[in-house]
Amino acid sequence: MSDAGDARGPAKAVETRMVAEDEADMRLDRWFKRHFPAVGHGALQKLLRTGQVRVDGKRADANTRLAPAQTVRIPPLPDATPAPVPADAQGAAKTPRPVFSDKDVAALRACVLYRDADVIVLDKPAGLAVQGGTGQAKHLDAMLDLLKFDAEGRPKLVHRLDKDTSGCLVLARNGFAATRLTESFRGRDARKIYWAITVGVPEPHQGRIDLSLSKEMAAGGERMMVDERNGQRAQSYYTVLEHAHRKAAFVALWPRTGRTHQLRVHMNAIGTPILGDGKYAGQAAFLDGADMKRQLHLHARRIIIPHPRGGMIDVTAPLPDHMRPAWDYFGFSQNLKEDPFTALD
Repeated sequence: MSDAGDARGPAKAVETRMVAEDEADMRLDRWFKRHFPAVGHGALQKLLRTGQVRVDGKRADANTRLAPAQTVRIPPLPDATPAPVPADAQGAAKTPRPVFSDKDVAALRACVLYRDADVIVLDKPAGLAVQGGTGQAKHLDAMLDLLKFDAEGRPKLVHRLDKDTSGCLVLARNGFAATRLTESFRGRDARKIYWAITVGVPEPHQGRIDLSLSKEMAAGGERMMVDERNGQRAQSYYTVLEHAHRKAAFVALWPRTGRTHQLRVHMNAIGTPILGDGKYAGQAAFLDGADMKRQLHLHARRIIIPHPRGGMIDVTAPLPDHMRPAWDYFGFSQNLKEDPFTALD
């Protein structure tokens, strides 16, 4: 007697996806169309009526407005062959989950800064994308099985860092923790402190940047831009901790909102781009005469967030190797631990 399951191939799994910052206030049906263009409106309505598609574990309607860091439950989807699927979506759908070596496992687990039954805080390396995209075969989302440890399920993403940004990234180890942590990020109960070196010294030495941002298509792909008329509100605090005359500054940054590339665009907008940020500042983002790698010098130094079961999590990520030459060259401190924004609470 044949095995029907084998004949159909391996069973499809339920998937969870996180709503991106640039998808804020998007209707669920439009979000679904962006991510799964092969699923028609009628099929989506049936999935919603039967509760198979959920937002943060709750039933939702097609017109539900989404917020950044919310999670959308995606059930196994029926095969469909409607109008051609965009090339990037086809590539993402057909790309098999990569196989990782023991070396990959050891390297990723060595990045764990904090772990308990509910939460993992990872020191994400610069250059590792959090989620996949066009031509992005290796990314953290595909590697989460390597961080299961003693848990039955894989950890869940509850926020993101840019590919080129290093430092503290929080993962939830179960559904309860994912809901609580997502609420903390959405409600701005999480404090994320970044370290950066800027080309030039921001004036005044401490301030707030309020500049709305929107996405545009450019020759090199998507990028964010200041757009006070149609953009989404973005607010960042900065403070200069040390500076090397007028050449460069060691700054701490606190993004009160979480727009894509927010800190990079904001610092460039006030005339002091982050060192190595050629995407937004071109050659103005680089300095001569220093043994510095041409990488983005932006590091998620510290995360302070309520623990899902009470109390607080406070984790600091060490300065990464690719940023040390610049700190050494300018003689900046590498072990400052105080929170420079406590007066703003």
